[in-house]
Amino acid sequence: MDGKLTALLTDLAEGRLSIAEAAAQIAPREESESGFDNLGFARVDVDRFERQGVPEVVYGEGKSSDEISSIVGALLQAEQSVFVTRVSDEKVRDIHPIYPQLKHNSRARCLSWRNPSWAKLGGRVALVAAGTSDLAVAEEARETLLFRGVDCETFFDVGVAGLHRLLAVLDEIKKNDVVICVAGMEGALSSVLGGLVAQPLISVPTSVGYGAALGGWAALTGMLTACSSGVSVVNIDNGFGAAMAALRILQLRERGA
Repeated sequence: MDGKLTALLTDLAEGRLSIAEAAAQIAPREESESGFDNLGFARVDVDRFERQGVPEVVYGEGKSSDEISSIVGALLQAEQSVFVTRVSDEKVRDIHPIYPQLKHNSRARCLSWRNPSWAKLGGRVALVAAGTSDLAVAEEARETLLFRGVDCETFFDVGVAGLHRLLAVLDEIKKNDVVICVAGMEGALSSVLGGLVAQPLISVPTSVGYGAALGGWAALTGMLTACSSGVSVVNIDNGFGAAMAALRILQLRERGA
């Protein structure tokens, strides 16, 4: 008997899979010429890696554990790497027994498995975070970069409240190809870095801060209206989005574009 089928039936017998989940993994699914796997509740884009260099990433919030498990199964069946963002510890407890190969970063709220045959992407990214309270967002960005096999150097707790901490590591930051800045409060670190480095700078406002920080809006508007020119800004708390922007830059660099 095929090894994958044996493992699937064992998971079913031992209660780690429901009958519906097992049936979804065994039964042939509708695939269009566009290259998606139709699960009924989701159309898994199994061709995205060929188009973009990164497979479809699963956003975990709003999905049940069963739905996430089925999507993960479809990706693995298509021999894709797997990355799930914004997944709670409770859902991980449901999913991990079914797919124990998935690595879990609780702070980043990510699950990942990287196909060993997947070549690493060249280039280096400096990940700079203003404060320790910003690390959940920074860790999401780091996990995204590591998923693609990108070397990532972290510089944490170097915010403008103690500017000497940033200046002490500035030369090391400049050795990287892309810089990601993660900052809450008023988001001033982004503007400071934008005036000090020549590398592409992608900034992430976080929801860290007291009342008038408005859940990240103060940092977002501060970054968008900063004097430093050419700084890209992603959505509040979107460490994943910043890392994906960095990956697009590195992919162009690797192709010599």
